[in-house]
Amino acid sequence: GFYEEMEMKKYYDPNFYFDYRFQTDEGRYYNKYFCGSAIAMSPFYMIAHIIANSSGYDADGYSFPYIVSVTLAALFYLFLGLLYLHKTLTLYEISERNKSVALLAAAFGTNLFYYAIVEPGLSHIYSFAFVSMFIYFAKRYFTSYEKKYVIYLAAVLAMIILIRPVNGLILFSLPLFAGNWSRLKNGFHSLFVNYKILIASVALGALILSIQLLVYKLSTGQFFIYSYGTDRFYFLEPHMIDILFSYRKGLFLYTPIYFISTLGIFLLWRSRKFEVLSFFGFFILITYVLSSWWMWYYGGSFSSRVYVEYLPVFIVILALGLNHMSMRWSKITSVTLIILLIGFCQIQTYQYRYGEIHWSEMTKDQYWNVFLRIDRLM
Repeated sequence: GFYEEMEMKKYYDPNFYFDYRFQTDEGRYYNKYFCGSAIAMSPFYMIAHIIANSSGYDADGYSFPYIVSVTLAALFYLFLGLLYLHKTLTLYEISERNKSVALLAAAFGTNLFYYAIVEPGLSHIYSFAFVSMFIYFAKRYFTSYEKKYVIYLAAVLAMIILIRPVNGLILFSLPLFAGNWSRLKNGFHSLFVNYKILIASVALGALILSIQLLVYKLSTGQFFIYSYGTDRFYFLEPHMIDILFSYRKGLFLYTPIYFISTLGIFLLWRSRKFEVLSFFGFFILITYVLSSWWMWYYGGSFSSRVYVEYLPVFIVILALGLNHMSMRWSKITSVTLIILLIGFCQIQTYQYRYGEIHWSEMTKDQYWNVFLRIDRLM
């Protein structure tokens, strides 16, 4: 009732919704967030604008065609991300059955589903798509050392940063996708030997990133500003346990597929030590950085939304773990557990959507009081 009533309004009530524009001392407005998400969805927005102009809708950015365009953009990038994730799993020679299970787990068993369907305007689904592309091109580069993949990686990395700057941490996943120390070393050696490609790639990445500087210049008259105001990281006060396990926003509590994926490192330790250590180091790094943000629970969100972009990395580990299993009973048990956790996630997504799981302030008592209950929402 309440949510539908709010969402049916064409213009949001400024007294209810927070305005993410800030002002300079000179009174000029600028957007708190980077422009990458807007760039990613701009083709869909332009099509909506053309339709609005030619079909009698208000061409104001808020009428029906624009709302549809944001939804379609999110779905497009969801499928693009899943496509490149599928291609990456193919490079790892994951069986078709295990690829299907892993992709279903990603699409329906995590908070990826929520941010593609319910809040498609947030940045996470776009980050997911470009990170999926990044790890695919990284894997291709470290198996072939072809120069073109360096160019692709630079362009995709620039878009990742332009969407959400902290996601540049994906660079630290490169050892995982190199696969071993030898390929990692040879990959970087090839990069510096072919320094012209490296320079061209850096220039391309810088050109893409300069879009943000141009936006700042047009908005404020300055090329460089810190758009987040007083918001910052507190690296001496990380909330690593809270961001993973708390009743407020615990990643592993609300979306346990991430936890099951992480457990895959125990199956892979004997045969893929370098990759296991690379993944574990990357996981600890992103958890430390993300949990050091001043608002470690990231306000209104289902589970810990800042992990959505890194989901492709978790799914690779999940798929490798599934592929590693040789005993029939272990495969059946694992697939059954994943199916159950998909159902669990869908119920909690539904609860969150309709307010049974609070958007920000859940406690232990509240969590268990509504655990898997949907009867009050019918």
